[in-house]
Amino acid sequence: MRSEIGPSGQLGGTTGGTSGKTAGAEPQRSLIEKVRRAQIIEAAIEVIAERGFAKASMAQIAQRAGVSKGVISYHFAGKSELIERTVEQVYEALGSFVQSRLAGQSGTAAWLGVYIGSIASYMADHRTQLAALGEIFVHFRTDDGQLRYGIESSEPLYAHVEEVFREGQRSGELRAFDPRVMAVSLQAAIDNMFAYWSAHPEHDLAAHARELIDLFRHATRARPESDGPAAP
Repeated sequence: MRSEIGPSGQLGGTTGGTSGKTAGAEPQRSLIEKVRRAQIIEAAIEVIAERGFAKASMAQIAQRAGVSKGVISYHFAGKSELIERTVEQVYEALGSFVQSRLAGQSGTAAWLGVYIGSIASYMADHRTQLAALGEIFVHFRTDDGQLRYGIESSEPLYAHVEEVFREGQRSGELRAFDPRVMAVSLQAAIDNMFAYWSAHPEHDLAAHARELIDLFRHATRARPESDGPAAP
């Protein structure tokens, strides 16, 4: 996917000696707020996926969530913040899913298989989220007209994947190549896999992921001496 976005920070309620709330009651309020925010974000995902980014109004999102626009305004400063938190929540869930499957893996070949395969597996079960992210990435812009999630937003992910490739090169598992070029190419291949699947729902996403895994394993692995020189 496009980018890797970290947690937005701790959600907390109002504290203070004059509030009349006990220490034990505060976590309960915080939990309720988290549930409400998650409910609104889920509604935003559904509306954006169904109607497109431009036509997804705060009123429609509020109606889908079963709340008033005022409730949304209480939890989010505006549509821009709601969209940013929506992207964060999707990526946090995706990241947790992928990391749980990468745990204990050793070697770049194994990493490639789990990384590509687990992303494909997660998004296959979250097609609505994928559609919403596609709309957001294409249409969500900053105040100066720049794409909010343009190529620059993927820098942390490129750096992480690049380091995985460098480690494989240091261990001798991978051949010599430019790890940044390979990292960008890998992410572009993953992005386009989902773009193609979105446009062609009948396409076999799992098979596509397997082909990508095989492709990048062959493209990166160190060639055994018995293989002889590479073909021109």
